[in-house]
Amino acid sequence: MNMYAWKDQMIATAKKKATPVLSFPSVQLMGITVRELISSADMQAKGMKMIADRVDTAASVSLMDLSVEAEAFGSTIRVTDDEVPTVIGAIVSDEDEADELAVPEVGAARTGLYIDAIRQAKELITDRPIFAGVIGPFSLAGRLLDVSEAMIYCYAEPDMVHTVLRKATDFIISYIKAYKEVGANGVVVAEPLAGMLSPKLCEEFSAPYVKEIVDAVQDENFLFVYHNCGDNIALMTDAIFSCGAKVYHFGNAVELTEMIKAAPADVLVMGNVDPAGQICNGTPESVRAATLHVLESCSYAPNFCISSGCDIPPQSPWANIDAFFAAVEEFNAK
Repeated sequence: MNMYAWKDQMIATAKKKATPVLSFPSVQLMGITVRELISSADMQAKGMKMIADRVDTAASVSLMDLSVEAEAFGSTIRVTDDEVPTVIGAIVSDEDEADELAVPEVGAARTGLYIDAIRQAKELITDRPIFAGVIGPFSLAGRLLDVSEAMIYCYAEPDMVHTVLRKATDFIISYIKAYKEVGANGVVVAEPLAGMLSPKLCEEFSAPYVKEIVDAVQDENFLFVYHNCGDNIALMTDAIFSCGAKVYHFGNAVELTEMIKAAPADVLVMGNVDPAGQICNGTPESVRAATLHVLESCSYAPNFCISSGCDIPPQSPWANIDAFFAAVEEFNAK
């Protein structure tokens, strides 16, 4: 599939299909736990297929699990039955540990399982593109260094941060290429931790590494979707859009109209209905109102596509998810 043409067609289409980051709520459709989902390629592919059969999206998006790559590097992961896995503690705290940090082989820990899930999903879902999910370079480095400490290290130990970023970037490139090899049409790269940096620090510790990944993997058959749900990103639009991605996905912490204004006209901008406050914890009525508000605010721009602001939590009621899609249909019917 020519994904540049797919992106251009999305921009040219007035009545766009929604493309939320919707995968973890498949646990409800299958009657399994999050622990079971993240441990089975078969279940992940089956869940993606069940969601694709239930809702008419422009693309099928895999799990946004930001623990997978850190686990491959050796981080400890907290896994529960109901919530998305999280990284515990740091595995790098000084220059020596940064130098000694080994770049894992693709396939280590659960990375091989997640790649196989996309391979299987490609066989099951044939009517729309499939995007894999991968963490961004600074967000991965932050988990290896400890998220809070990483911010301090950018000032106190910048060389150490760059050492970890170099290794994180090398692994991410190899990991994404493995997804390409099994047929993924693109990748959603989540870089939310960069949204907590200052614009200057983003230009140093995130943007150049993201651009390197984009240059290494994006082509007419494979799209790079840049995701950032940080609340500081409106101040760093130059750095964010300099990475060269063809699609950008932003969270509900920012005014999406401002991001659309700053974006090049030929890139697709997605967002940003609140996934936790509304889709997970709202009501069908409040989800409808929130979705229509985003649509009415942003649909003046041809390059806007409605989505969730981030990954929709596993236990989000399907009545609310259905209300999101019903609101999109209602708006398009106008």
